[in-house]
Amino acid sequence: MSGTRKLRILIAKPGLDGHDRGARVIARAFRDGGFEVVYTGCHQTPEQIVSAALQEDVDMIGLSILSGAHTYSFPRVMELLRENQAEDIAVVGGGIFPLEDIPQLKACGIKEIFEPGAKLQDIIQWVKDNVKPRGALANV
Repeated sequence: MSGTRKLRILIAKPGLDGHDRGARVIARAFRDGGFEVVYTGCHQTPEQIVSAALQEDVDMIGLSILSGAHTYSFPRVMELLRENQAEDIAVVGGGIFPLEDIPQLKACGIKEIFEPGAKLQDIIQWVKDNVKPRGALANV
């Protein structure tokens, strides 16, 4: 066995946004980058996202949004993680955001925001550099 297990990443589309091409592209890039990936599909509530993250024992949640509901759904995901003592699950966002909203999202605990045009290889490298396996199984 190698020193650590693969990172497990959940990709989710919160809210009513049905445009999931970007989420599917990043899910495939993460898989090809050596991560285990769970994709929940469109129209997920923050409660469904956090429940899936806990059930799947993920290390990171990637939220993809274009609808503008990020100011509600992203902080709500963070709140639910805290309520479930799972603040050690890293959360990142991708999609279209007004630049002035990004500091607020980071202040609520979102680790990074990836805007349109971000290079897939740069995102993968950011994850490798900044997200570590969580829990007791991390060093199996």
